[in-house]
Amino acid sequence: MRNSRRGARALSTLGSVTVGGVTLSSPFMTASGTAGHDIELNSFMPLHKLGATVAKSLFHDPWPGNPAPRVHLARAGMMNAVGLQGPGVTEWIQHSLPRCESVGVTVVASIWGRTVQEYVAAAQQLASAGQRIAALEINLSCPNLEGRSGIIAHDVDLSARIVSEVANKVSVPVWAKLSANTDRIVDVATAVSSSGAQAVTLINTMLGMQLNVETARPTLGNGGGGLSGSAIHPIAVRAVHDVRVALPSLDIIGVGGVSTGDDAIEMMMAGASAVQVGTASFADPSAAWKIACHSARHAVKIGATSWADIIGRMHRD
Repeated sequence: MRNSRRGARALSTLGSVTVGGVTLSSPFMTASGTAGHDIELNSFMPLHKLGATVAKSLFHDPWPGNPAPRVHLARAGMMNAVGLQGPGVTEWIQHSLPRCESVGVTVVASIWGRTVQEYVAAAQQLASAGQRIAALEINLSCPNLEGRSGIIAHDVDLSARIVSEVANKVSVPVWAKLSANTDRIVDVATAVSSSGAQAVTLINTMLGMQLNVETARPTLGNGGGGLSGSAIHPIAVRAVHDVRVALPSLDIIGVGGVSTGDDAIEMMMAGASAVQVGTASFADPSAAWKIACHSARHAVKIGATSWADIIGRMHRD
């Protein structure tokens, strides 16, 4: 309890950050797909004290997701193939967004699609929410959907076109969530930033598969899936670093295996202006708040007076 209070004080002392056109009270968010559609985690931590919560990605219509089982423990992480189950944008605006507003949560919405037209349809529906959301994260990187050929974020031109079309439909900043399942992540980041993305979120899960050695069958109902958690953290740090070096003026939100305060500090030192906490929330629903407090204590301990002293620290002379 004492550490939590000290962390909360340190968090307040270090102040806000501005990332992707949005000023956040702190650089800590929940990650899309790991914290529900609205305030499911509010009973475990003060969601309104985080920088933002990022809602689970939404399709323009309700979507059933993948067959069960959808998650399975993996070494140093988790295999998952939820398949983007959701109520659709209209239903989310009607029911989930008001719940977020009722407790003062800063909301970042997230959308997905299989085609440019489907992204645009979702963005047009979301436009009716106006400034009730702080930003829109465009999920270009989910690998766990049947019926879609490849990961959109591996296609430079297609990613840029989607970002451009979506940015023209909404009145809030747009962020592009990219995939590290490619050696072209810098190329894609360059393209989406030129097309209207005010920040990139790095990274999503890494493609993987896990078998039950008793049955010789996949542990997930979808067959393959995405690996998340601590195992992918070094990959995420590398992606953040490489994009920061290539595009020093582009804001980056780091996500991938952030399970401790030191993980978050490391991500920020590599170049992220904010971080998202995902898989750690499955083991501890209050993980994002605990990580925020631990990070703030550590930052103050090493002499930081604001988050600017931490962000991009490794790149300074």
